[in-house]
Amino acid sequence: MKYPPRRAASCGGYLAAVVALILLAALQIQYHHLKVDLGKADFATATTQQQQRGHRRAGRWTRRSTGAEGLPRGIVQSSSDMYLRPLWDSTRATTDNKNKNDRYKALLAMAVGISQMQNIDIMARKFLNESYTVMLFHYDGNVDGWRSLEWSDKAIHIVAPNQTKWWFAKRFLHPNVVAIYDFIFLWDEDLGVEKFDPKRYLDIMVSEGLEITQPALDPDLSTDIHHRITIRNKMTKVHRRVYDNRSSMNCSDDSKGPPCTGWVEGMAPVFSRAAWKCVWHLIQNDLIHGWGLDMKLGYCAQGDRAEKVGVIDSEYVVHQGIPSLGGPSHTSKIPRRSLDLRTQIRRQSSAELEKFKERWNKAAREDDEWMDPFEA
Repeated sequence: MKYPPRRAASCGGYLAAVVALILLAALQIQYHHLKVDLGKADFATATTQQQQRGHRRAGRWTRRSTGAEGLPRGIVQSSSDMYLRPLWDSTRATTDNKNKNDRYKALLAMAVGISQMQNIDIMARKFLNESYTVMLFHYDGNVDGWRSLEWSDKAIHIVAPNQTKWWFAKRFLHPNVVAIYDFIFLWDEDLGVEKFDPKRYLDIMVSEGLEITQPALDPDLSTDIHHRITIRNKMTKVHRRVYDNRSSMNCSDDSKGPPCTGWVEGMAPVFSRAAWKCVWHLIQNDLIHGWGLDMKLGYCAQGDRAEKVGVIDSEYVVHQGIPSLGGPSHTSKIPRRSLDLRTQIRRQSSAELEKFKERWNKAAREDDEWMDPFEA
């Protein structure tokens, strides 16, 4: 009669032991999962940190990822210059390349023909006297004809038959190549500069906070003026807008864009380094006459085009209106053919203008991330 209670107690002991084992197993399983979770968390944290370090490294690498990945950083030169280097006497390079105007470095680039050599001579001397760089794009293929000028060997000469200054600029004035220059003058060859001083011009451009400019045109001597905003105002140093009550223009203080404000013509633009970096990308490879570019230059003004783009009155030029490509030379005996060529060039220019407008509109329409900063 005493054994059943003992068996019950024994069964109870077995049951307790089994429960304890189950609890212990559950605790071990829970501890294992907790350890795994902690391990995953540590791995995630480490991975995030590694990724962040990788991104930082990648960010640094991206900044120098221009095809020089296989080179040690200290040997990489990401830009170039237009300085002519001597074949001997390397000490002379420092002297020759030193700009006596330490404040600014400037480049004058022009598409030129031999028939305008006398006028180019005057222009080039003005810039070379300030130790600015002169680059001549020879569209007529004649380089040897310039050898008689004493400064010819100090200029950069590039030859390509029957090409415009925009064609040359797109191919030879890449922003990395001209990065050492504070300002780029991309001028036509038929400008009279008797009253023009490039150093004073740049001083005004900087003091006025301008990024894209042109010198005003002398209305009394210029033979080819297309837009009123380019005419010199004798009462001001700089003007940024024009007032015109004609219905076709209607330029007033309320005008926000070209050709009333924020605009310069394509014959004699001057760009800051930052502006040129943008403008170079705007130039189309195949639209070589550049028609339509002037209306969009304000997008490269590094801010409000109504403030950053202007016409400088106190340093003005004369636009002589001499045809270049396809135009008659002083010794031409077949002017009729020249007139025919000018007609064809004008037709091509008009066609390129329409293409440029179409491309701009298409690009603006299809780029969802781009917002027009000047849209009303």
